[in-house]
Amino acid sequence: MAIKLQAVLMNIHQAINIEDIRLLAKKKLPKVAFDFIDGGVDDEIGLRHNREAFKDYQLVPRYLRDVSQCKTAVDIFDQSFSMPIGISPMGLASLFKLGADSMMAHAAKKFNVPYVMSGSSNHSMEMVAKIAPDHVWFQLYCTNDDKINQDLVRRASDSGIKTLVLTVDVPVNSNRERNRRNGFTRPFKFTPSIIAQGLMHPYWLIDFFKSGGVPMMQNWQPYAGEGASADAVADLFGRLTPSPVSTWKTLENIRQWWPGKLLVKGILHPDDAVQAVNMGADGIVVSNHGARQLDTAPSPLQMLPSIRATLPNTFLMMDSGIRRGSDLVIAKCLGADSCLFGRPMMFGAAAAGQQGVDRSLTIIHSELNRIMAQIGCQDFAQLDASYLMALHKPR
Repeated sequence: MAIKLQAVLMNIHQAINIEDIRLLAKKKLPKVAFDFIDGGVDDEIGLRHNREAFKDYQLVPRYLRDVSQCKTAVDIFDQSFSMPIGISPMGLASLFKLGADSMMAHAAKKFNVPYVMSGSSNHSMEMVAKIAPDHVWFQLYCTNDDKINQDLVRRASDSGIKTLVLTVDVPVNSNRERNRRNGFTRPFKFTPSIIAQGLMHPYWLIDFFKSGGVPMMQNWQPYAGEGASADAVADLFGRLTPSPVSTWKTLENIRQWWPGKLLVKGILHPDDAVQAVNMGADGIVVSNHGARQLDTAPSPLQMLPSIRATLPNTFLMMDSGIRRGSDLVIAKCLGADSCLFGRPMMFGAAAAGQQGVDRSLTIIHSELNRIMAQIGCQDFAQLDASYLMALHKPR
């Protein structure tokens, strides 16, 4: 079936679901780049579990209700967004489509959703915040240098960004075997295999050389010294992150420095969620980093109910594994106030630039509206466990 779809789909306008967009991206990207987006860690069990967790539930429809208009808007920190989905942080975006960071910001503004700009982005937070000042949030990866941590927080605040997303689930680098087999490692070298892949994907190769090769990580450029090359900046980032010395004290410091809303991303244990809130977090993003860190971690969907039960009044988001409008509904019924997704957006950028990014959001919103109408729910905020049936004891 996948081979047939790849043969038929010629442009982004023919894509009718997220998997179609993924297959278009696979055609546009060399294997080394596609696998970086698509892959997980170790045996990639976590990738499968993130999707399979949704199959443990069915939606129970209610009929004879007026669903001529369904409300998908959600309020987050006193701001109304058009739908309960935002854009997850995705690093090195310009390597897959030149200018992808800015494309995400433009889409966030157009569709009125939040965009969590990656801490390992290529464009600077100052630049992207100007595109969508009311929609850009910033992901903070802590370093082992408190002065740099504090300066990143200051810059985000000075840029007008109102929400900081502290990502805590990367204490050490993970074992991404696809990347290692493909030669996607530091320092990056053009092997004969990668050269051959690039020649078979000339549009990607042109973009690569337009950017000067490995794209600059602009947020980190100021800390590498004047005139530092993109490779030197990437090496600096690799030395500073991940930070295995980060602790709850790090969160305490950031809460003191940061004047806006603070989300802690990567939480899976209810006790950690409680401690984060007790230390001043305004909300939690339940996430296993898209199954890119710990292959045997539970899926966020599995952990949502217990975290919600522990924190009944805390703002909760979820990411990792969202691919369908029905996934948003199931997540809401289990306790998520809103969700994030990343790979579908990066696939969209790789497949068709801005049009592809927009198409991913159009598809998920259309699916959400259809599912809500099918189950007889007029307002996303009214979804609860009464619409849900577990097929068996959840994994």
